Amino acid sequence: MLKMLGPIEPGQYFLTSSACKGCHGKDVLHGTANVDPLGNDVNLYDDWQATMMALSAKDPLWRAKVSHEVYTNPGHGPALENKCTSCHAPMGHYTAYFQGTSPYTMAHLQNDTIGLDGVSCVSCHIQGSNAGSQFSGIIQYDTTRHMYGPFSDPMIGPMQLYTGFTPALGNHMSTSMVCASCHTLITDVTDLNGNYTGDKFIEQATFHEWKNSIFSATDKNCQSCHMPAIRGPVIIANDILNLPGRTPFNLHKFMGSNVFMLQLMKNNKAALGITATDDNFDSTIAGTIHMLQNSTLELGLGFDGWLSDTVASFSLKLSNKAGHKFPSGYPSRRAFVQFVATTQEGDTLFRSGMLDPQYELIGHDAVTEPHHQVISQEDQVQIYEMVMNDVAGNRTTMLERAHTKIKDNRLPPNGFLSSVPVYDTVSVEGIGSDTDFNNEGGNEGSGTDRVNYRICVPGGNQLTGSIHVYAKVYFQSVPPRWVSEMFNVNTPEINLFKSMFQAADKSPVLVAATQMLFVLTPNTSLDEAFKNPALLVSPNPSVDGLLKITAQSDVSIYSVQVYNSSGVCTDNLRNPGSSQWEYLLCGAPGQYVLRIETSKGTFVKKVIKL
Repeated sequence: MLKMLGPIEPGQYFLTSSACKGCHGKDVLHGTANVDPLGNDVNLYDDWQATMMALSAKDPLWRAKVSHEVYTNPGHGPALENKCTSCHAPMGHYTAYFQGTSPYTMAHLQNDTIGLDGVSCVSCHIQGSNAGSQFSGIIQYDTTRHMYGPFSDPMIGPMQLYTGFTPALGNHMSTSMVCASCHTLITDVTDLNGNYTGDKFIEQATFHEWKNSIFSATDKNCQSCHMPAIRGPVIIANDILNLPGRTPFNLHKFMGSNVFMLQLMKNNKAALGITATDDNFDSTIAGTIHMLQNSTLELGLGFDGWLSDTVASFSLKLSNKAGHKFPSGYPSRRAFVQFVATTQEGDTLFRSGMLDPQYELIGHDAVTEPHHQVISQEDQVQIYEMVMNDVAGNRTTMLERAHTKIKDNRLPPNGFLSSVPVYDTVSVEGIGSDTDFNNEGGNEGSGTDRVNYRICVPGGNQLTGSIHVYAKVYFQSVPPRWVSEMFNVNTPEINLFKSMFQAADKSPVLVAATQMLFVLTPNTSLDEAFKNPALLVSPNPSVDGLLKITAQSDVSIYSVQVYNSSGVCTDNLRNPGSSQWEYLLCGAPGQYVLRIETSKGTFVKKVIKL
């Protein structure tokens, strides 16, 4: 086991994660500790090892961006690197600070085991009760060698013996305050010549976004989502007799949103000096995707009506489920809406938010794509993002040059208000006259936005058949547009990341999707419009909802999608390919539309449940 032989030496303030692994890693001898009530391994070390927290000091994008900033303003190098390492390599940074040897630079980090351990166990657990009282990497460490956790009456002896730290209850460890110091970053603004202007810029403020939400008034803190709790008891240390199980136990997977960088680092472990296993990476990536797709965003799609004989209007409602803006954090991150409408035959009527082969958005304006309340052209795309301008009013990705936000239409969290004291830190910018942004029925704080799509339908409201409408929201943590400015600069760190980036799969992550079937109903009857002897649905109307779908003998049924009267897909079923199928319509009485894919094409059938 990897345990310290004795207390840490005088003048030491931190230990690497290897000192914690022996007790809080995998229980290889007995298999009874660090497992959940179902026997699943939940040990802290392995869960943490392949996270963005653990890899913060080895993150090649971070290293490239630091070199980009220093290359641009070389005279600021030591101060910049000292600031950047305060959050990405806090144990190395604060060891230098406490020993009086600051600034702590990237050169110091290069071979510093403590610094390279990233946001490690001790870097969080020795924060004092005043954690979060300052921001921008000013972390309030308790140097009395206490290790704080969420449990009362800890067993003191083993940790004192092996590490020299005394475990203690710290109620602050269960609050968002332990995240605040690094998840709000305020930078000093420079002009284009590198001179400080005296202005400040809010580079990110995830903590303050959470403060300006309904979550901060409840027991929903950062840990609630990013370190979900197991309610059953977990024995939290190996090889200690009579140690009781503890509950709630917070998983240390630190799921966020950065699937792209996790995958990139997994694929370049040797070059980056990363020892985490592929299995641990895969677990973190799967958990991150699950969070994005289940705890982030909800979509609602509806038909608003005909604006003319040939223009149909659809509305997409986006509801933020997160406890902060979406996206949040580092300003490279963006989400975009892909909206596609097709005819019954599969021909495209309209599409917005498509990607080119380089994974850049087609139709994106040369500088900044504006926020849209209405989209009527295919070269318009809704992008939720923060865009920074320099002192000359030009778009920049240089953090030191960021002076103002020309656009910040990232979706606010539920309960987000412009009247609170922290609003100047988390303000919305560049949404024009969009009155329904973060507003429902005249009430601010909905955490929602509506985008209206107006599409031209040749033949318009005199057509028969159907229009299939799809809406998807994708997330990109490192869009090509963001790194293009940096890739014009030549440093070893940028060149290394550039080679990794170019070889990486840059596919965006699907966050949410919805679809609807809009049935065109001209003066002819709906039954007549969809009558086709090749495919029959009976009985219709149906009393009990049990339907028999029968095709001609040479026709195979592949799938059935069921839509309610609002056009919302309520069921999506696959069939092995037979020509007959029975289906139980479980919804409430009313009108439904079946979209049936067969070997002879797609058919649309209206059915009535009595």
